[in-house]
Amino acid sequence: MSLNLDAIIKAVTEAKAKAKRRRFKQTYELIVRFKDFDVKNQANRFNITIALPHPLQGKEPKVCVMATGAMVLAAKEAKADAILTREDIEKLSGNKKEIRKLANSYDYFVATPDLMVLIGRVMGQILGPRNKMPEVIQPNADVKAVIDRLKRSVRVRVKDQPQVMCKVGTEDMDPRQVAENIATVLDEILKRVRPEQLGGDVSVKLTMGPPITFSPLVSK
Repeated sequence: MSLNLDAIIKAVTEAKAKAKRRRFKQTYELIVRFKDFDVKNQANRFNITIALPHPLQGKEPKVCVMATGAMVLAAKEAKADAILTREDIEKLSGNKKEIRKLANSYDYFVATPDLMVLIGRVMGQILGPRNKMPEVIQPNADVKAVIDRLKRSVRVRVKDQPQVMCKVGTEDMDPRQVAENIATVLDEILKRVRPEQLGGDVSVKLTMGPPITFSPLVSK
């Protein structure tokens, strides 16, 4: 089985045609529902970050960098959405309201190794359940490359329902670009589930539009 890009492009085009125009930029949402999929089995659950080939212009995720030393300056030059130093993290100790605000404001967190114990102690109880514990980056890493990757990434997660949902584009993007983003997500999903578990129940929609169901697979 392989992915049928033409079928995906057709579904994306139809989703846009059937959605009413709104005063805000709508996003394309991919919904994949699995069949014969036991979510109670921990082995079936996954939580992955997927870098898309085409970023969601104007809807990019926000990245917060927690760093020390030269990485702080590098993060500023890389235009991180927020930067927290060791002192900033220490000041958050016991302030659950501010930590929750931080967790809700940023999609991804990255941190240098020397801060992970402190982050775990101060913020772990809030970031952990949200699956937002920082990605560890080495002090000599290219933080700009890391930020750029995360800003074109989506998180795909199976939790307590046999399905995944994620953003895959914006309405002003070319349908082929959106379709290529969808194909990238489906390719990663198919590394973790069998093709027959997709069940043909794959759909794409704009924020305020109806879902368009399509079959993304074709026999080789």
